[in-house]
Amino acid sequence: MSVKESVSELVEPILTSLGYELVEVTYKKQHDSMHLTVFIDTDKPGGISLDDTEIVANAIDQPIDELDPTAGAPYVLNVSSPGLDRPLKSEKDYQRKIGTEIEVSLYAPIKGLKRHVGVLKKYNDGKISLEEKEGDLEISIKDIAVAKPYITF
Repeated sequence: MSVKESVSELVEPILTSLGYELVEVTYKKQHDSMHLTVFIDTDKPGGISLDDTEIVANAIDQPIDELDPTAGAPYVLNVSSPGLDRPLKSEKDYQRKIGTEIEVSLYAPIKGLKRHVGVLKKYNDGKISLEEKEGDLEISIKDIAVAKPYITF
């Protein structure tokens, strides 16, 4: 089992018990050292705060040390929010964003375009319905390279 998989399996129930959702675990080299990053999210208004990341870091630090997922290799543990432009990956992500504007990048063009922006109307049976200015568009999840909230400033 990889570092990411073993850490995900370990921390997910801990996060759930604290009221957080595990988004992703990454393990990669950054600035000459290995970084183990646990991305978390929550449904509470305002999203993830610095206090939330501290609570989670304190809760998972010792269990991860005991697991020793890197077989003794040093690493830096980070706990982070996935950010405003968090990619939509799971059915739950898509369901949460119904009624909001999203940006979809495709592997191959649909209607001549590889990028579509519109309001996510529904997610059903591995397909989304996107309401664009030109009309509704149905897209299979397997055709989506990246889907994320559309952010305007």
